[in-house]
Amino acid sequence: MDGALEMVFEIEDVGYSYERVLALDAVSLAIPAGQRVALLGANGSGKSTLLRLLDGLCFAGSGTVRFCGEPLTEERFRNETFSFDFRRRVGLVFQNPDTQLFNPTVFDELAFGPLQLRWPPDLIRQRVAQTLDHLNIAHLKDRPPHRLSGGEKKRVAIASVLILDPQVLLLDEPTAALDPRSQSQTIDLLAGWKDTGRTVVTATHDLDSVEEIADYCFVFQA
Repeated sequence: MDGALEMVFEIEDVGYSYERVLALDAVSLAIPAGQRVALLGANGSGKSTLLRLLDGLCFAGSGTVRFCGEPLTEERFRNETFSFDFRRRVGLVFQNPDTQLFNPTVFDELAFGPLQLRWPPDLIRQRVAQTLDHLNIAHLKDRPPHRLSGGEKKRVAIASVLILDPQVLLLDEPTAALDPRSQSQTIDLLAGWKDTGRTVVTATHDLDSVEEIADYCFVFQA
């Protein structure tokens, strides 16, 4: 990896445990800006935990996680300006879309994030329509998310993050539990982000898709 590249995330000797169960042990890696990175490994190897650390949903028990040079700590996120800016720039799509989707309609789901960021109503309606069209799910606009298929839920979850146009997109097993057609559609979507300037970090154990969705890989051992 070219050392001259600007690093979005720098992880140094990071450890993390759930109660007394060790999830990450002395992990060090760097993720360059504008690149697509895959985190490879079996279930239980710590990929999802690392994504949660990168998204500031939990914090390293040891070592340091930095975003654009800033340490990601509980204290740092108490600063409203920093937290607001970070949430605008970094988005996470969970492995299970049911964890992420909770609004009464798909339209409301996409509008939720912009509403929290206090976007003007006209801009929200415009961006919702554009994002629905971009992911080919405009026909789902008025549907309740919990009544969608697995593939449709996944695309809505991705859309609910993409609408904010984050600089960094974190994806946890985006093709897991999907039928072959939905898997292919999701892989095509991820492949289309090449050379867009967006930093994409994808946790996956699907080795068949890695060449299409990633420029760099890190392999985790359970």
